[in-house]
Amino acid sequence: MDKLSGTIQMESLDERSVLEFEDESLGSPTSLANRAAIQHGSISGGSQVHSIRYMKDRVFRSLKVVVFTTKINLLMPFGPLAVIVHGLTGHHGWVFFLTLLGIMPLAERLGYATEQLAYFTGATVGGLLNATFGNATELIISIYALKNGMMRVVQQSLLGSILSNMLLVLGCAFFSGGIVFCKKEQVFNKAAAVVNSGLLLMAVMGLLFPAVLHYTHTEIEFGKSELALSRFSSCIMLVAYAAYLVFQLKSQKNLYMPVDEVGTPTEGSSDEEVPEISKWESIIWLLILTVWISILSEYLVDTIEGASVAWKMPIAFISVILLPIVGNAAEHASAIMFAMKDKLDISVGVAIGSSTQISMFGIPFCVVIGWIMGRPMDLNFQLFETATLFITVLVVAFLLQEGTSNYFKGLMLILCYLIVAASFFVHVDPNSVEDKIPKS
Repeated sequence: MDKLSGTIQMESLDERSVLEFEDESLGSPTSLANRAAIQHGSISGGSQVHSIRYMKDRVFRSLKVVVFTTKINLLMPFGPLAVIVHGLTGHHGWVFFLTLLGIMPLAERLGYATEQLAYFTGATVGGLLNATFGNATELIISIYALKNGMMRVVQQSLLGSILSNMLLVLGCAFFSGGIVFCKKEQVFNKAAAVVNSGLLLMAVMGLLFPAVLHYTHTEIEFGKSELALSRFSSCIMLVAYAAYLVFQLKSQKNLYMPVDEVGTPTEGSSDEEVPEISKWESIIWLLILTVWISILSEYLVDTIEGASVAWKMPIAFISVILLPIVGNAAEHASAIMFAMKDKLDISVGVAIGSSTQISMFGIPFCVVIGWIMGRPMDLNFQLFETATLFITVLVVAFLLQEGTSNYFKGLMLILCYLIVAASFFVHVDPNSVEDKIPKS
């Protein structure tokens, strides 16, 4: 009863104060306007403070999740250190080494941000995004090398990316998934793998004909016909890749759906995984990481020849083996992680999809960019490199045709990659430094 009477008294006081205020406002029109402004200002000021505090919390949380939650980010300071060492000493071997270490966590975090964005886009578009931004590092390095006239470095780094994805990344995914699920065979969508294998064979065809034309000396005009054929084939390959995207995303969506253990398509995963950062945070991080990778890539390309001399290591080995291993850190992490979660369709989509994208988009894209820049970039990857790619595509196509995987298949792919790495370590490419832009 006391509470009720107290409440009534408070309400009467409030009503009295409101009436007094209204009486004052009748006598002074500006007082009402001032009070309304004060009330509006207090509300907007409070919401503004709240929004600023909310934005700060989101930024700190995003930094914590992206930068401070994985041990590989301990390598991030090596990027700025490489810039400092380049400015102070100019020692190419150390700058190249530090830049490699600095790019590695950036490439992995690029894959993480892409994976987070894939939660908002679906499995098919997510796999495409993983392949695209997973290859961003290689494409950025290739464009800088092309700008410096290092066509052989461009060719070998892109070739190495394909070999690394098809043998090392896919092999590690099969091996790790097979170890975790050793009592059963993991399955993936065989139809999607067959389509990708066909595109890879088409890419081999595009690379094989200019090389054969060059070494058989059957060109109408030596050098010019080879370059013209490369540019024409590159445009055809880009058209084929565009058609593949339409086929994958629009016409035949069901072909790329994940499959269960009996090989039937499944609508979605039963796992209740949620993204750790928002869609816009993922996009912002993708932009930041891409810009920083592009800055470090310039130092990487500028010091590759000096590092080859300092380390007494062939440029071919650095371009085909070392650069792609660093650039494919994102694919490595994603493919292994998904395979260990029994999501082999995503692992195969990342590894083989990335190889398909480099062969059908990355290489032709660099040829066209070189055409625009006035650089004689062609599809003649020399016989040794072309033969290596051809045999690799055949081996992987045979292992994918059943639509199943186990740890032994993964081990086979990893051992094949070791053979390729050893081959390039003893391979001397006479054209690796001779294709510099002639001084005008």
